[in-house]
Amino acid sequence: MRVVVFVKATEDSEAGIMPSNELGEAMGKFNEELVNAGIMLGGDGLKPSSKGKRVAFDGASRRVIDGPFAETRELVAGYWLWEVKDMNEAVEWVKRCPNPMPGPSEIEIRPVYELSDFADALTPDVIALHERTGEKLSERSGKDG
Repeated sequence: MRVVVFVKATEDSEAGIMPSNELGEAMGKFNEELVNAGIMLGGDGLKPSSKGKRVAFDGASRRVIDGPFAETRELVAGYWLWEVKDMNEAVEWVKRCPNPMPGPSEIEIRPVYELSDFADALTPDVIALHERTGEKLSERSGKDG
């Protein structure tokens, strides 16, 4: 199963405070372990929400909202995409992670929907459309890597 692992933002990450060299090294080693174990599919840190935008949808209308965004504890400072056997394996890997922030912090794990999860909701034509898109992404990833 695939999961997205979110490193939750803190006041420090929202202020743009960069990690120490020691934390950078510890996270680099952890990422290397994840890659060597075949777990990590991707991931990155995110700049503070002050650098971001949101687009609010209401029917056909779109409204752009400039950051920063309130409720720091609800924001994301970084993410990984992992392939794991189950949620228990994801939890065990997160427990091995260095604390991603200088002080208290949280990491959230969320399962990714797979196309098979939509089998009862989507027609075969719509499923085929999504499969074609996935194949194109895979081809692109192979060319870039």
